[in-house]
Amino acid sequence: MAQRQHRWAGAVAVAGLVASVCAGTAGCAGSGAAAEGGRGPEGGRATTDPVGTLHRAADTLVGAGSSQARTSMEMATGGTRVTIRGEGVYDYRHRLGRLKVVLPQDPAGESRHRPITELLTPEALFMKNRGAGVPADKWVRVETASLSDGNLVTGGATDPLAAAEVLRGTRTAAYLGRTELAGTAVRHYRGTADLTVAARNATGGNRASLAAAAKGFATARVPFDAYLDDQGRIRKVRYRFSFVNGQHGRAVAVASTTLLYGFGAPVDVRLPASRDIYAGRVAEE
Repeated sequence: MAQRQHRWAGAVAVAGLVASVCAGTAGCAGSGAAAEGGRGPEGGRATTDPVGTLHRAADTLVGAGSSQARTSMEMATGGTRVTIRGEGVYDYRHRLGRLKVVLPQDPAGESRHRPITELLTPEALFMKNRGAGVPADKWVRVETASLSDGNLVTGGATDPLAAAEVLRGTRTAAYLGRTELAGTAVRHYRGTADLTVAARNATGGNRASLAAAAKGFATARVPFDAYLDDQGRIRKVRYRFSFVNGQHGRAVAVASTTLLYGFGAPVDVRLPASRDIYAGRVAEE
């Protein structure tokens, strides 16, 4: 049967609120505290070699095993800001995650959408409660490499490991000092990553996804703010992605934020059997 997957942010059509021009905001500002380079495994490299430190961030997460995660994706149009929020867990070693994603309310303040359950893998995104006409017990499956953004924005949340692997493409970065995030001391970095380089250096299925994003976005250069703890683990990363709206041909921006905490959290992600995957048409909402 024919299958047409609905791209949320890629088509900028979330809950009927987001139109042609979207803009993401900048991340949190770090403090101007003096550099302290002798703490944690990174030691002095964290301050003297920010690019190298960020290149290693994804490997550090794999070493950590797993974590809990919160995500947000922000867009704005016509003076109305739209935020999609997600929360769940991720296993970096097995490259599997589960998020519950909540779509924004309508202008009247009412929620017309049930939370969407997403299962994340490098090769595919599985969504439940996604799309009109999909049976309640069925999943929608999307090949991430087939998406022009590599699923960095389509799912309404950026896969935590993919978010880390984008930093493998860091071209320039500056260390802005130490600050505190949710009670944890972190180092704040600001820079620009190149998705083409990130795809070349990524692992497993993320290579194809990031390569698709490098071609599909308005630019392969991605500004970011990243906050790493003294073990070199990402605690927060915020990207400003830019893509071309197909309807109007104008570049629009989405700000994606990923927060990681609770390292070592248990993760139990079971992918749906083929009989539980919906093969029909997914209607526009």
